[in-house]
Amino acid sequence: MTADVNTDLRHPDNVVDPHPTYAWLRRERPVFWSEAVNGWVLTRYDDIETVARSKAFSVEKLVAHAEGRSGESRAHMEGIGTVLSRWSLFRDAPAHTRLRRPLNTIMRRAELERIRPRLVEIVHACIDEVAHAGRMELIADFAFPLPATAIALLLGVPVADTEKLRKWSVEVGTFVLFSRSAEDRYARAHRALDEMQDYFVALTGRYRRDPQPCGIATLLGFSDPEGPFGLSDEEIAAAAMLLLFAGHETTTNLIANGMYALLRHPDQLDRLAREPDLIPSAVEEFLRFESPAQTIIRIALEETTVRGQQIRAGDRVYAVLLAANRDPAHFQAPQRLDIGRGNNGHMAFGHGMHFCVGAPLARLEAQIAFEALLARLTDFALDGDAPEWGDHLVTRALKELPITFRKRAGT
Repeated sequence: MTADVNTDLRHPDNVVDPHPTYAWLRRERPVFWSEAVNGWVLTRYDDIETVARSKAFSVEKLVAHAEGRSGESRAHMEGIGTVLSRWSLFRDAPAHTRLRRPLNTIMRRAELERIRPRLVEIVHACIDEVAHAGRMELIADFAFPLPATAIALLLGVPVADTEKLRKWSVEVGTFVLFSRSAEDRYARAHRALDEMQDYFVALTGRYRRDPQPCGIATLLGFSDPEGPFGLSDEEIAAAAMLLLFAGHETTTNLIANGMYALLRHPDQLDRLAREPDLIPSAVEEFLRFESPAQTIIRIALEETTVRGQQIRAGDRVYAVLLAANRDPAHFQAPQRLDIGRGNNGHMAFGHGMHFCVGAPLARLEAQIAFEALLARLTDFALDGDAPEWGDHLVTRALKELPITFRKRAGT
């Protein structure tokens, strides 16, 4: 506690609504040592941008997680580290460059346009299931199924296997997203990662024997051992796993958080229904206003100073994207939801070389989702009390979002 502000980011009050605490930190203690998370908490846009771009800070933090542990816990952490060390998300340059560039190829506009028609079909199929009921749980019925299916289409995963992908993604998230209450998160994440890796290695072998136009086949084009990338089957599997996990979590939260923001700001919901051409800018505003990714974590590689505070080599730094995206030094009236906001330079997808690789797909899915929801349904309202937020430190995610609505005539 500092004065009347609870600066423990893990405290239940800050899970419900962290924005007042972030505002105080941004104003009074922008570089704050938190005993609760054993690291520095950064809340100003400029500082977070600097750290995200700086080579003095590393994403290779898994070794630190394993140190100091013993027995089964250490074994699980070492197993997790073996798999995640192949994710570009957890590698610095030059390894990051080698692992990341093939992923960028999958996210090219032509690849996304290839799957767009199926995404539209999937979104409308989800609405068909609930339209006559007049209510749905937006996450379970709509926002959660869509991203896993989209990644499956992009990669070439059989649609019948998408339920397995969803379950694996949730289990991995208990560790990667710093769940504050999940029991056995190391064991659960270790088991899911091993199963997921075996699955994608086998799928990679299948597409090597029988090439088809899909993301995994694209990744196989980078597997020449004599080439500059030389991806192994395990690294191709890791790339697929990263796309699945990161794309699934981000898009689910983007759609749910965006709808909840509209429900709390009915004037903006009415405006968006009247002006659907604003959907692209609305999606960017949802990303800024209640960022799906809440925090990025870095390890200082050397002693450095940020706003006069000495950060030692090995210190952990929590750069809070959610706070940066409401920094009044960068956004006019940042606490106000404005679906027509121009020049929205938010950092919801991170910054620098670790900018979210799945951002183009997340944007596409969210735009298609809101276009369909607003075209076919109306009179949206929250069904019940305020929804509960999940306790992940890395993401900002609702547990569920029950809503009611009315079906538009002729749809």
